[in-house]
Amino acid sequence: MSEPWYEHGLAFTCTRCGKCCTGEPGFVSVNEGEIQAIAELRGEPVEEVLGLYTRPFRRGRSLREKSNGDCVFYDREQGCTIYTVRPRQCQTWPFWHSTTATPEDWERTKKSCPGAGHGELIPAEEITRRIKVVKL
Repeated sequence: MSEPWYEHGLAFTCTRCGKCCTGEPGFVSVNEGEIQAIAELRGEPVEEVLGLYTRPFRRGRSLREKSNGDCVFYDREQGCTIYTVRPRQCQTWPFWHSTTATPEDWERTKKSCPGAGHGELIPAEEITRRIKVVKL
């Protein structure tokens, strides 16, 4: 098996700028464990978190967005209000298949994410592990 094009790793350090949490509506898939962790962090019943902060999506649930497209848990002053228990999809950003399949995909990602291409060098093995966590 050949090495990935990013065999020497890619630089990334989250700046917590919120660009991946704001703007156009999208989806952030959440599973039962993630919903449970959010409920515990917020001190709210799971049913309340499900009803207020998620919506049906494909065969599961997605976090809701505010009317301006921002993630329901993103605060323009504080940033992510559930950062310590943020979903896998958020934890693995920007190392998704759609953002790292080719060098050109990574260049596009670097234009939209100020932390991509800067900071800590993430080893290829870790990038590949993150890509496999969420299929995006």
